[in-house]
Amino acid sequence: MKNLMEIRWHGRGGQGAKTAALLFGEAALATGKYIQAFPEYGPERMGAPVQSFNRLSDEPITLHSQVISPEVVVVLDPTLIETVEVTAGLSSGGVIIVNTREAPREMRKKLGLAPGKQKVWTVDASTISREHIGREIPNTPMMGALVKATGILSLESLLSDTKKKLEKKFRHKPEIIRGNIESIKEAYQKVKGE
Repeated sequence: MKNLMEIRWHGRGGQGAKTAALLFGEAALATGKYIQAFPEYGPERMGAPVQSFNRLSDEPITLHSQVISPEVVVVLDPTLIETVEVTAGLSSGGVIIVNTREAPREMRKKLGLAPGKQKVWTVDASTISREHIGREIPNTPMMGALVKATGILSLESLLSDTKKKLEKKFRHKPEIIRGNIESIKEAYQKVKGE
C-alpha cells in the first residue's frame, strides 16, 4: 500500500498510550487522512507494559493486523527500554522518540542503534506534563514531539483537533484542556533529534 505510515506507541498502563494513539489518529483523520488507531489488548493493569498503534494513509487502509515494522516508535516510559525491545522492526530510516532527560546521542547508545540508520529524538515529557497538567501523563507532550520529529501533521492541526476532543470530555475542567494543549506546544518546541 502506497503512502502508509505506521506508528507504534510503547507505554505503561495509565500513561495514556491508547489515548495518545486515538487522539493522534483522530487529528490525522480531521486533515483528510485515512487512519487506524488501536491498542493491543491483554491482561494489562496499571503500570504494565502496553502498546498502541496508528496507521495513516492518503488511501483507504485494508490492512488489519498489529504493526510489526513501524516507521515511527514513540516510547512514553524510558524504563521500558530495559525490558521491552522497543526498536523491534523499526524500519531503516525510521524515527524513535523517547520520553527522557537524556540527549538523543546517549539514547542512541542505550538503544544500540548505529549512527545514520534511524533518527533518535528525546524530550522530557514527564516534567512537561507535571508542570502543565499537574500529573505525570506524558502522552499529550509526546504527541507534540511526534509532530515535530516527523512532520506527519502540522502543529496547528494537532492542537485544533485535540482541543476539540478534550473540550468534549473535560468541558467543566478548562485547566486540564489548557494544560494538555500547553504540554503539546512545549514538547514540540523542546524535542531534540540526531
